[in-house]
Amino acid sequence: MTARTVALGRVSGVFGVRGWVKVYSFTVPRGTIVGYREWQLWRKGAPWRTVEVLEGGEHGKTVIARLAGIDDRDAAAGLIDSEIRVVREALPPPAPGEFYWADLEGLAVVTRDGVDLGRVDRMLETPAHDVMVIQGERERLVPFVQGIYVLEVDLEGGRITVDWDPEF
Repeated sequence: MTARTVALGRVSGVFGVRGWVKVYSFTVPRGTIVGYREWQLWRKGAPWRTVEVLEGGEHGKTVIARLAGIDDRDAAAGLIDSEIRVVREALPPPAPGEFYWADLEGLAVVTRDGVDLGRVDRMLETPAHDVMVIQGERERLVPFVQGIYVLEVDLEGGRITVDWDPEF
């Protein structure tokens, strides 16, 4: 896989006997994931696989999809636990002041006084707000709350400035 991809969900099960899959979607709303017509599937121990989404949508509390070349339950079962990714360029631009987590991951994080805290390793969703997991000389969890803890996000400069005590 050479193009930059973003995880949007995973195949969580099978639906019926004709090859449909159940999808755990990270998108909001969750049914948006089937609007991306080409998925990159990856599962540990297996090669990358590109599949075309033929149809799908929300079905009760889950999302289901029919994929090209997956025509029976056994073929669908072989995709369970595959991560669903799309190329970054397929995503719509975020609204002003909003960011895709994938764009934040890897950015340097510094305090308003210029103290280097490390880099954003990953993001976590919590009921209160999103949290940056920063890996530096040690791991830090910093709330991603703009205007309070996050003072500036400079994607081009590769840096996030935060109001955070480096001792925490």
